[in-house]
Amino acid sequence: MTVRVMLISPAMNAALREARFAGDAPLDDAGLRPARAAAAAGSVPAADRWLRGPSRRCAGTATALGLRAEHEHELRDWEMGRWSGARLSEVGADEPDGVAAWLADPAAAPHGGESLLGLCARAASWLDSLPGNDARRVLAVTEPAVIRAAVVHALALPAQAFWRLDVAPLTVTELSGRSGRWNLRCGRPLAPEEEG
Repeated sequence: MTVRVMLISPAMNAALREARFAGDAPLDDAGLRPARAAAAAGSVPAADRWLRGPSRRCAGTATALGLRAEHEHELRDWEMGRWSGARLSEVGADEPDGVAAWLADPAAAPHGGESLLGLCARAASWLDSLPGNDARRVLAVTEPAVIRAAVVHALALPAQAFWRLDVAPLTVTELSGRSGRWNLRCGRPLAPEEEG
């Protein structure tokens, strides 16, 4: 069975702005406004099943978009161990060799959490399990790292390609197909651009 998987990245929050590892802060007004605007504009794609990652920013984004999304543990953010909540600049200053290893070796987990290979395997397992249920259209609000890992798997890219993928807040990345054969539609914005 072919399935359409629409992955929505969460709205902006303080942790994202500060480039924190797995910084689970709730949405602030700057994140809530565009999410609510997307819901009001009817920009959220239709689905048969709605899921969300367990973080406060995913939950807040799903609520602001008007979704009654089920909590899905496999959509959790990249597990960053002792680096969780720290800024990349702080970790880079304190553990430059660890950061270098983490960026160069997909199997490395100098933070004591999940390696890039582990993240990609988790995203792959979740994605490949979807055609087994009755939902043909699945919409999931999940972390940018999970979306990037899902794209790596879907397109059979090397793990290092993860570092070359960007996922902006409140965008939809769409995968359609089934296990072993996925097509990609890249990051469509949900909310209209704010005029400055």
